[in-house]
Order: sequence, then C-alpha cells, then structure tokens
Amino acid sequence: MQKLNVQTNFLSLLKEQIELSSYIPQEFRRAFYKNTGRPRGVTIESFLWFCILQSFTGVNDTTLLFFVKICPELRQFCGFDSIPNADKFTLFRQNFVDYIAMVFENFVDATEPVCQALDPKKSGYLIYDTSGSEANVKENNPKFINSKINNAKKIAAKNPEINAHALAYSQMPPVSQTNPFVNQQYINGHFCYAHKFGLITNGLGIVRHISFFDEDFKRRHPETVSHKTDNPDFDKEISDSASLKPALLDFFATHPHFWRTYHTFLADSSFDKYDTYSMLRNDFHFHRTCIPLNPRNSNSAHSDFDVNGTPLCPIDKSPFVFHSVCRGKNRSTRFKYVCHKSVRIKGSPNPVCVCDNPCTKNSYKCSYTYPHKNLRLYPGIPRSTDHWDNLYRHRTLVERSIFLIKEPLAGVKRKSFSIRTAKADLFIAGIAHLIGVIIAVASDMPKLFKSVRKLISA
Repeated sequence: MQKLNVQTNFLSLLKEQIELSSYIPQEFRRAFYKNTGRPRGVTIESFLWFCILQSFTGVNDTTLLFFVKICPELRQFCGFDSIPNADKFTLFRQNFVDYIAMVFENFVDATEPVCQALDPKKSGYLIYDTSGSEANVKENNPKFINSKINNAKKIAAKNPEINAHALAYSQMPPVSQTNPFVNQQYINGHFCYAHKFGLITNGLGIVRHISFFDEDFKRRHPETVSHKTDNPDFDKEISDSASLKPALLDFFATHPHFWRTYHTFLADSSFDKYDTYSMLRNDFHFHRTCIPLNPRNSNSAHSDFDVNGTPLCPIDKSPFVFHSVCRGKNRSTRFKYVCHKSVRIKGSPNPVCVCDNPCTKNSYKCSYTYPHKNLRLYPGIPRSTDHWDNLYRHRTLVERSIFLIKEPLAGVKRKSFSIRTAKADLFIAGIAHLIGVIIAVASDMPKLFKSVRKLISA
C-alpha cells in the first residue's frame, strides 16, 4: 500500500508541474483531430501520457496496459474512459512521429531557463556524439555474423593471406535485407544493424537536440552519405564527422533564439578534422573547441613544436610550459609558453631560466603561438594543460545521456522494426528525460534530474 501512495504522489506531481497540453502544437491537434475517419475516442494527451509513462517504467505497451486496467489511479492519470488496444499506440507513434518531435522541441525550449538557473557556465557547453538504436532484423541475430565468419575462416584456411574477419565484414550487406532503412553500423565496439542518431547535450548532460539519420535527414543533407570501406572504424569516423554540421544547423534552425548562446563545443577524436574547427568557429561562433587530436589525421609536426602545438626546447626537445593567454589592443590573441626550466624568483617580474646550457642570452626563454593561424592545434584553449583536461572530462556527459535515453528510459529497448516507431520512441524518451529535469528542480532535488527512477523513489 505504501508503494501505491508513492506512485500516486509522483503522478500527482506530474499533473501539477507539467501542463502537457501547453507543449502540444496546433499542427499536432489539427492532424490528430481532423474530421476524417472514425472518432478516436481517446485524447491526444492520453496517448502522450501513456507513452511517457511507458518510457518512465521501461515496460512494453501490453504490460503497461495491463496495469492501467487494474489500477484506477493510472487510468485516471492518463484520462482513459476506455482502454485502447496496444496496436493503437504503435499506430500513434508511426503516424505522428514528426509532431512528437515538435513536442520534444517545445520541452527543450521550456527547460533552457532551468539549465541556465542550474549552472549558467555549463549551460554554454554543447556536446555531440552519435549512437544507434538496434533494429529487430535477422542480421542482428548472432548466428548471422557467426555464419559469415565461419565461411570466411574456411576460405582463409586455404589462403593464409586472407583476413577472415575483414572478408566476413565485406560480405555483410550494407542494409538489412528485410528492412532497407536499417543500415549496417559499427556502434559501441560491435557490428549491428541499427537506426543511427546524433545527440546534443549541454554541459549538464541535459538533452538539447536529437537528429535521427533517416531518409528525410539524408534528403535534406545529402553530404552526410558516406562510402562503405573495408575499415569499420573509418566508416564510423566519416559518418560521424559528416553529420556534425547538419545536426548543428537543424538544432539552431529549430531554436533560433539559442544562436550564439553556446561558447564551447566538445566531442571525441572522431570529429578531429581541419575543416571542423574553422566551421565551428566561423559558422557557429564557438569560442573554444575541445576535440582530442586523432593521430591518423596528423602529419609529422614541425621540429619546433610537438603534436599538440606546444613549443619545444631547441636543445633537448622537451615541451615548454603554458604560461598565459596574451591579449592586446589591435593584436591577435597569443598563447605564451615559457621554458620548463624557468623558475619564479622573488622580486623578478618574469621567470628566470636556471638551465646549465641556456639556449638564449635572455634571462628566460619564452615562445608565442597564434591560435588564428592553426585552429586545430590551438582551438581557443591550449592543449595538454590542466584546463583542457578539466574541460574535456565533461564530454562523457553525452555518453551518459545516450545511455539514459537508450536504457533506463527505454528509448531503444523495444528494438522496433519500423524506423518511424524507433524515431518516435527516441523522442518520447527525450521528453521523459526533460520532464524529469523539470520535476527534479520543482521538487528541490536538482541532483536527481539524470535519474528518473531515483526521483520517483524519492
């Protein structure tokens, strides 16, 4: 009986804090209540609340419908006069997925002031990563890839020069034979056939945008289509980096009032391309870009600098130590580095070199680098510094948010065959995540906004 009271209190809190009808655009209402076909008998709010509860609980539609039938509190919360069949909710997701995305975008707008109130600085970070929602197709059965590998091993046994796993990879179809909209992906260290998507969060780990890489996305951004190679890592890198600019364009087009409110961009090394840094600086006006260097994209560094752009000692080639950022009137921003053997002496305005074999006649050796000349090596923040390390550790927040959307909020647990259903599930999970943020702040428990289950228990 105590659990029922806790559940009832949480449902009451949802009704009290979330006026769901205010997040539903008029286009959604016109499409849902159009004067054609049979009357639905269920309101649009009832469908949405049921889908959101399904995301909170992580159970399938049939199981949740069973609890709705036996629990009057749940039935009253959803507003069901009559209980629809489970297939009605699948049709709801498929037919109105684009409008569900609009509801999600309205929640993003509503939670932006909440993010600013929680932490204005971290709310200015933008973090991007990609993942995938595995589909329910035969190619995801382990027996499928095992049969390919076994056949490749038989061929490799006769010809030792053949790499069995590379051969098996080349024999895998680029798309599922049963669903042409499900592409082969290399996600989280394994092959699978999935609906791929990109996720943008801020520095708090709160979701800001979801880009689902379906046919509509590819039609709007044809430059994102990559060519298949024999290297799965390379395929993943090309696809990820190509999706970055279109995802950011869609994000700022949907939320134009967010323009120039973000000053720092973070991503992993798969986005390390020379063009990426200039694009982020010139097109989207990010002041800092925190992306680790990818050795495969790096040429041999100049003898006076290491791979991170840090000046080197001309004698022993040891890296200098970052000193400060220098700015002056009518002068470009410079990063100042000093010799690692320089020490501070009381009464001296500058460090003093104590090297036994000094490379200069001056009291200490310093060197300047100019970020605007090479945005990749100097992306607005010096690499190989404590500041860089402290900033980059925030990038893992996007991976935690992806896990939250995919697993606890059941964004991909359904493993939908239909791409429209999978897309709707992802946006509904995003809505549930943002509702959790609003409820956590309203309940004076902001630390629980990333854990809906703990929030319900609290």
